[in-house]
Amino acid sequence: RASRVWLRVGLWLWLLRVHRHRRRHFAIRQPQPEQRTWNGISKRMTSTPSLASFFSPCMTEGDFDAKPSVLLLGQYSTGKTTFVKHLLGRDYPGTNIGPEPTTDRFVVVFHGPDERRIPGNTLTCQTDRPYQGLTMFGGGFLGRFEGAQCNECKLLEEVSFVDTPGVLSGEKQRLERSYNFIGVCEWFAYRCDLILLLFDPYKLDISDEFKNVINTLKGHDDKVRVVLNKSDQVESQQLMRVYGALMWSLGKVFRSPEVVRVYIGSFNDKPIDTSKNNLGDLFEKEQEDLLNDLYLLPERSCDRKVNEFVKRVRAAKIHCLIVSHLRQSFGMMTMNKKDVQKKLLRNLEGEFAKIQRKEQLPPGDFPDPGRY
Repeated sequence: RASRVWLRVGLWLWLLRVHRHRRRHFAIRQPQPEQRTWNGISKRMTSTPSLASFFSPCMTEGDFDAKPSVLLLGQYSTGKTTFVKHLLGRDYPGTNIGPEPTTDRFVVVFHGPDERRIPGNTLTCQTDRPYQGLTMFGGGFLGRFEGAQCNECKLLEEVSFVDTPGVLSGEKQRLERSYNFIGVCEWFAYRCDLILLLFDPYKLDISDEFKNVINTLKGHDDKVRVVLNKSDQVESQQLMRVYGALMWSLGKVFRSPEVVRVYIGSFNDKPIDTSKNNLGDLFEKEQEDLLNDLYLLPERSCDRKVNEFVKRVRAAKIHCLIVSHLRQSFGMMTMNKKDVQKKLLRNLEGEFAKIQRKEQLPPGDFPDPGRY
């Protein structure tokens, strides 16, 4: 009850502040509603460290000013770097393409005044870019993170790309990384406007690490698209079977009745090979659809940022209700609080159910009990 009163008072103060601000400054300059909202009382409501531990780090002004971005995920040698090169129509600084796992770091490709590579530590110190939160992953990750700045590319003037290392499979995934790979992918997935999962006809298996990465995309289903690359390397009949096998594998991972949008084509700098199938026209149409989706990202970017902001406010409300309920469960005269704490932690799902029934809230708004 106290948390609900606090939220109502905070929202009322915020509305009053926005009303006064508009009356004072509306005739002087064009307002920026999302920044003004975030810099107000709602930022103080949603920037608690405990909230960031189970939802996402606090959003900064750089997140609102940033251009829309596209995250590329997939196993090694599925053509992620070649895909970016094909869309840009050129190489970006630091490009390395080969049949073996060549991209060993996270690379953000964006537009800038000159051609250069920016180290990760420098990139996270720039307040006008939305990468300050990556410092939480430590120096092991920052050494594997860099920016590639390009000055002549029309597409990069509208969007930016995040090229990622190939997801490992088999014995290789047992090798320990120097940073939390899945956590970094989750961080980028929250802030990117579009997530592309790349496959090729010869790498349809989903490894355990790739499955864990896809599981972190829960809640971002509207952003996820699938690209079946190198489709001109198989015959038409085989491509039909490959498409069916891919949808079956994705259905087991996503566990959703909705079908993920799949783009079929061959995204590289070579002409489409029509010696094995005559689907060149289909591949060109699929590429046009993908490019149209990319150019529409700036129009949807503002709506996406507001949507993420509203989701964070809802998460803050749920967080306040959970903390208030757990504190009341201790009681004033409880002597052995450690035993009560262990009992509550063992039955978090039951405590969440009590809050749902009491406050009439949907179960999808509550966090994962294991992570909480």
